[in-house]
Amino acid sequence: MDSNLAVKQLKAMEKIVNEHAEDPRLAAEGWGEDWQTLIAIMLSAQTRDTLTIKVCNELFKKYKAPSDLANASLEQVEKEIGSVNYYKTKAKRIKGTAEIIVKDGLGDSVDELVKFPGVGRKTANVYLVEVKKAAAIGVDTHLSYASQYLGWSKNKTPEKIEYDLMDLFPKKYWNQLNWIVVSFGQIFRSKTKKDALLDKISKFK
Repeated sequence: MDSNLAVKQLKAMEKIVNEHAEDPRLAAEGWGEDWQTLIAIMLSAQTRDTLTIKVCNELFKKYKAPSDLANASLEQVEKEIGSVNYYKTKAKRIKGTAEIIVKDGLGDSVDELVKFPGVGRKTANVYLVEVKKAAAIGVDTHLSYASQYLGWSKNKTPEKIEYDLMDLFPKKYWNQLNWIVVSFGQIFRSKTKKDALLDKISKFK
C-alpha cells in the first residue's frame, strides 16, 4: 500500500464523516478533567459513544473527583453505569483506576497507563492523543476492520496493526486516524452500507 494513497483514502473517509455526522463528538472528547477522559474511554468499549457520553455526564455530576469514585461502593458504581455494556466488569475497573489515581496520579505514557485495570494500548493511545495531543494511534474494532478492508494492514492483532499504520501514514495523521475511522463506524453501523462505502474508498487511485 502506497502512503499517498492511504492518506487519500483517509481524507475521503473524513469527508464522508463531515457530510453525515449529526453529533461528531466521541466519548473521549469534551471532558474538563484528564481523569474523566480516561474513565470515559474505558466505558466506551463496546458501547456507543452517545450512550457513553450520557452515562458519563451523570457519573461525573455525582463523582466530582477521583476520590469520590474511589470511595463509592461497587454496587453504587454498577448502578450508575448500568446501561453500558459489561457494566459489572467496567465498574470494577473504573473504581480500581480511581483508587490508583488517588494514590499515584495519572500516567503520561503507554507503559504507565496500561498498569490501570482494563487499560490496554488502544485506551492508552486514545487518552494520550486527547489529553497530551500526542502522535499516537488507538486501534479499536472500527480501525482494525477498516485497516484490513482497505489494505492498510494485513495483520489482525491491534498492536501489529498499530505499527503497520505508523509505518504507512505520515506522523501528522496518526492522531486523526482513530477519530475519523471510529466516527465513520459509528455513523454507518450497517455492515452493508459501511462495506459499500469502504469499497468505494478502496477504488481511489
